[in-house]
Amino acid sequence: MTLEEKIQADLKTAMKAKDKTAMRGIRAIKAAILLAKTDGSGESLTTEKEIKLLQKLVKQRRDSLEIYQKQNREDLAAKETEEINIIEKYLPEQLSESALKEVLEKIIETTGASSMKDMGKVMGMASKQLAGKADGKAISAVVKQLLQ
Repeated sequence: MTLEEKIQADLKTAMKAKDKTAMRGIRAIKAAILLAKTDGSGESLTTEKEIKLLQKLVKQRRDSLEIYQKQNREDLAAKETEEINIIEKYLPEQLSESALKEVLEKIIETTGASSMKDMGKVMGMASKQLAGKADGKAISAVVKQLLQ
C-alpha cells in the first residue's frame, strides 16, 4: 500500500470518527502529496521522496511551533503539536540518541574526521545513510558533540 492509499484510507476513518485533529494532519499530507505529484517534473513519488516530504512537513510545523511558543500562543502551539504527532505516524521509526551516536561514531571513523573542519564530510555521509531515520538537527548536534 502506497502512502497515498494509506492516507486516503486513514482520512476516511478520521472523517467517520469525526476526528478533526487527525483530519487536519492527514489533509496536510494529502495536499503535499498532490503538490508533489503535479509539480511538472513528471517523476513518480518513491518511498524515499515520500519520507522527505513527510520530514519537510514535520520540520515546517516544528519551526511554527517554536515561533508560537516564543509568542506565548499556546492555542496555536497545541495545534502544531497535534499535527506533528499525526504526521510522524507515517514516518519510519526514528533512531534513539544512543543508536544515532553509535552510527555517527562509525561514520566519523570511516571518514577519518578529527575536527570541526571535517563536519561537512561527516554530515554529507550521515545525511545519506540516516535519511528518514533521524532529524537533521539531531544529527548535527551529535556530530558537533563528537568532533569537539
